[in-house]
Amino acid sequence: METPEILNVTLLEPRLKHPTIFEKFDSLNQGQAFIIHNDHDPKPLYYQLLAERGQTFTWEYLENGPEWWKVRIAKRAEGENEATIGELVAKDYRKAQVFKKLGIDFCCGGKKTLTEACTKKGIDIHKVEAELAAIDGQPTVTSQNFQQWEPDFLSDYIINTHHRYVKESIPFLSEIAQKVARVHGEGHPELVKVAEVFDRVARDLSLHLIKEENILFPYIKEMVNAGKIGAPLPLSHFGQVNKPIQVMEMEHEGAGEDLSEIRELTNNYQLPEDACTSYRILFRKLEEFENDLHQHVHLENNILFPKAITLEKELNSKVL
Repeated sequence: METPEILNVTLLEPRLKHPTIFEKFDSLNQGQAFIIHNDHDPKPLYYQLLAERGQTFTWEYLENGPEWWKVRIAKRAEGENEATIGELVAKDYRKAQVFKKLGIDFCCGGKKTLTEACTKKGIDIHKVEAELAAIDGQPTVTSQNFQQWEPDFLSDYIINTHHRYVKESIPFLSEIAQKVARVHGEGHPELVKVAEVFDRVARDLSLHLIKEENILFPYIKEMVNAGKIGAPLPLSHFGQVNKPIQVMEMEHEGAGEDLSEIRELTNNYQLPEDACTSYRILFRKLEEFENDLHQHVHLENNILFPKAITLEKELNSKVL
């Protein structure tokens, strides 16, 4: 097997890093790979590559900090475009339960393929495929087919359902997390860390919602309206829609990692014998909050954002 070339991006000027990596990727033949060597996590590159080249590559961490990061990037062979976890769930949300049971992230980490996710978790992919196939054989009963919804309607639904839930839940959860940490923190020091992590989640998500409601979602609605009346693609200060989408997806991943840390700190929300009523309410609400975020991020990452990118391409093609 050919040994992949190593590209040390720390030796490049910042403005040349991404263009050089894209040029290197484009020069690969199908099945070939190269390795980037960096002094920080190149995750923003992953989202840019995904937005501009689609599911044409694989991304494998060979070294993941804290001092150096090495990532193997390979160009998929023709016909190798395996469906991602997010795409599988977008087509049939019942499959989310299979992934959740196995600890596979279907929303924030939904860009991974089934093979990549199972390899990372050390799970037998054949058993997972069998469980997913069993769901395919069951009749679908749902009153909400999100895939069929127009992007503007879906945006409003997300705001009125999930954004509203986040805004209403954050003050209560922040207060009760601090209270339980004060009362039980000495005997259960992990609660102090839980309150600290949730404070970060609350702060980051609050700013995140503002950006979606004031910048990205209004632009998506403008694009939908332009498509309906035959108008050209609306102007934006950010250029292509995939740029703010990349930022939103990175922030989704950050929130998902924080809530995963809380789940780990609480041992999957397992209550101790001395848990008081507030302690029990905190864990129940944190788990509810995490479950809502999974559905929330799934609707955006796996359905709304791909629809927005496709719509932009359609409007551009009409101009050309």
